[in-house]
Amino acid sequence: MNKFDIAVIGGGMVGAAVALGFAKQGRQVVMVEGQKPQPYSDDQPMDIRVSAISHQSVQLLEQLGAWQAVQATRVCPYRRLETWEHPECRTRFHSDELGLEQLGYIIENRLIQLGLWQQFEQYPNLTVICPDSLASITIEDNVQIVLTSGAMVSAEWLIGADGANSKVREQAGIGITAWDYRQHCMLINVETEFEQQDITWQQFNPSGPRSFLPLCGKQGSLVWYDSPKRIKQLSAMGNEQLREEILAYFPPELGDIKVLQHGSFPLTRRHAQQYVKNRCVLVGDSAHSINPLAGQGVNLGFKDVEALLKVTQGESLSQDVLLAYERKRRGDNLLMQSGMDFFYKGFSNDIAPLKLLRNAALKIADKTGPVKQQVLKYALGLK
Repeated sequence: MNKFDIAVIGGGMVGAAVALGFAKQGRQVVMVEGQKPQPYSDDQPMDIRVSAISHQSVQLLEQLGAWQAVQATRVCPYRRLETWEHPECRTRFHSDELGLEQLGYIIENRLIQLGLWQQFEQYPNLTVICPDSLASITIEDNVQIVLTSGAMVSAEWLIGADGANSKVREQAGIGITAWDYRQHCMLINVETEFEQQDITWQQFNPSGPRSFLPLCGKQGSLVWYDSPKRIKQLSAMGNEQLREEILAYFPPELGDIKVLQHGSFPLTRRHAQQYVKNRCVLVGDSAHSINPLAGQGVNLGFKDVEALLKVTQGESLSQDVLLAYERKRRGDNLLMQSGMDFFYKGFSNDIAPLKLLRNAALKIADKTGPVKQQVLKYALGLK
């Protein structure tokens, strides 16, 4: 049986980053993933799954040697962010307020993953098993891992980076606190009337927010939150009928569009009750899934990776060292989850006094420079 210091289950953005980071530390690492990211070419249509990548996430990708490879594909910088319910009561953020060239980048998830995977060949101490997946684990002095192919590996520690329905979490006996938002989220890639834009915006509605994220060229990603019934109805429409619905229900800032592709998923919140147990460590969506309202999901995952690599740098891996990672991250993740829920629930209703209050709050927030800057710095990972 092959023996490793670290086994990582899941080779998405967060799993690939943690595997690469541990390999850079000189440890013997194996990463198991079900599917390699598709190679990039300029003529490919944009993927539906995109993320708003913060400055802190870019710094991690730079440290791992992957940012240059990601930049060589398709990245769309954005300098402005606006959020509102009533058009006259907006909170606006601009990169100039923090002396930055941009607030962040909108990037297809696969291209971030691909940029990380391209670094693997530099590390002979990093073994990739793909395609394969976790079947079962047995925990003794180390972790005995059986894969669905029948292959077996052994590792001192197992990292669960296998998503919101984590098998690692389940087999480690780690419970979760979870609830369903009773809403679905629809992602729609569109061709836009306007040239590439430098703004991402979000309008709140009683049925849920509607957002625009700029993509390269004359393209954008729309996010439509609504009831499962409404999203199912929208998903069944042809592209031209869906376009008419979008133009009727999105704000005029959008301009005319052509629908290219779309997909949808349910919204749920999960938070693992522990991040470290039975020689297993959870990172990213395996540990916490968040309302995608502000595109913070992968940034929180990358913050997990950064904290995990920081506490283990130059250290032998022990329960105490890894619990320091949990202490660093659990509170911050909970704060971000709760903050997103507060916004989401606070705006997802049509109660007149509340409506008046929250619109006043957005207008006041736009005028309170120092407070606004602190909020923005936190969201960008600069605090």
